[in-house]
Amino acid sequence: MKKISDILARIYLRSTGFSYSNMARLFMRLFVGVMFMQFGIRHLVSYSQIAPDFPTIFSWEPSTCLVIMITIELVCSLFIMVGFLTRIATIPPILSMIAAEYYILHDLIPHISIYGIDSTQPGYLPIMFIGIYLYILLAGPGKISLDYMVSLFIIERHGKDEHEELEEV
Repeated sequence: MKKISDILARIYLRSTGFSYSNMARLFMRLFVGVMFMQFGIRHLVSYSQIAPDFPTIFSWEPSTCLVIMITIELVCSLFIMVGFLTRIATIPPILSMIAAEYYILHDLIPHISIYGIDSTQPGYLPIMFIGIYLYILLAGPGKISLDYMVSLFIIERHGKDEHEELEEV
């Protein structure tokens, strides 16, 4: 019986006392990257149907705005998933989701009702993405990323110590 209680105590301590923040950041980057990339793939596949009615900013052509959005969705998602220039790569998606939320709230995108309380309303998606991208921007990519590997290379190249140069990652 003591053996079982020791095993349960060890499991409990592992589940509450240990932090898996680098794995959590990797999961979050992969999750949001895949979710956002699928929008880019859908836009790319349906380009000819979407382009004429795509919302515009700065008086640009709808097709230009759609190309920019597809680029943000695909390139930034890829960078975030592999953890390369992660914090910088979160800024374009945040801005694009702010614009999407603006268009949804101001009813400028046809066929979207925003005043329902139903959680499947599309107005919730931009807010969710903004929240996840802000988390990644604040938390950083973690140790399981190309950013961390490049940082180690630069630190080693300058003959410095990782613990002196990098704050808790």
